[in-house]
Amino acid sequence: MSGTSMPKVSIVVPNYNHARFLRRRIDTILAQTFQDFELILLDDCSTDESRSILDSYVGHSKVKIEMNQVNSGNPFKQWNKGIRLAHGEYIWIAESDDYADLQFLETLVSALETRPKAQFVYCRSWRVTEDDRLDGFAEWQFAGMEPSRWSVDFYADGREECRNYTVRGCTVQNASAVLFRKEAYDRVGGADESLSLCADWKFWASLMLIGEFGYIARPLNYFRFHRASVRNSALVTKRDVGEWLRVVAWILGHVDPPPDVLQEVYRYHANRWVPALLSAGVPLDVKLDTLRCARTVDPHPIRRMMLPVLTTIQRKFLRYWRDYKARRAAGARPIDLS
Repeated sequence: MSGTSMPKVSIVVPNYNHARFLRRRIDTILAQTFQDFELILLDDCSTDESRSILDSYVGHSKVKIEMNQVNSGNPFKQWNKGIRLAHGEYIWIAESDDYADLQFLETLVSALETRPKAQFVYCRSWRVTEDDRLDGFAEWQFAGMEPSRWSVDFYADGREECRNYTVRGCTVQNASAVLFRKEAYDRVGGADESLSLCADWKFWASLMLIGEFGYIARPLNYFRFHRASVRNSALVTKRDVGEWLRVVAWILGHVDPPPDVLQEVYRYHANRWVPALLSAGVPLDVKLDTLRCARTVDPHPIRRMMLPVLTTIQRKFLRYWRDYKARRAAGARPIDLS
């Protein structure tokens, strides 16, 4: 930036304990072919070597560094903090463990500039392992949701996207893949800080509800997936299923999906909340909250919950019946397989 001119893009890097990935993250930003940006580096009281790495960028003309004195406890509070500090027309939340192709900004800025009604644009992402190996494209959650759709560029009406796709899951795989308008962020009120896992999903849906969005099939983002990632660690516990369901209910409160999509929504999300209710490791209060949330999404949650139980009983009965007939034919006494 020169003088008092405002940058076209504000880049926010919210970091917590990603020292081993941090320098690559920052350096692939500073080396972008598009250079009209400011870089806001945030640290949420990291306990690793992040501080010393961030300090090495002090004095860089494009860089501003903000250190929290107390851990926020929520990554989306950092999103909002960084964007409040931003002066750019466009915002890029560049997660601290990911990295980018050097033409990322040039490509996505051009896409927004040529499509004024698009509230955001995002690109395809490579999935990257902890040790820097490429592990295919980050489209694993699109199973049963026309995965080939994301192999070509497109622009789409956001409300229709919510009706047909986003209500089934977060189709924006990774925040680092997105460039959005700050004006649109202000219109929807930013990221919902009452959510600790799914606020990104709700935020992308809220942007879709006010206009178009675009998708670029060229993979310009490298999405790090590892054991320490927020989403990975939270999903394995089953404790956050209620939050997931609250976002689904919020989207359903704004759009009316076609009947076939709605049935798929019921089935798809039951694969999350039913195991949580049947798991012995989930506390009773969490189960009750999950069931309350399931009722806001599915008109027949009890019936849905009973299906896997009945299926298990049916399988046991069929095993017993086959054994009974086999032993009877052989003149032996059947055994109880229950």
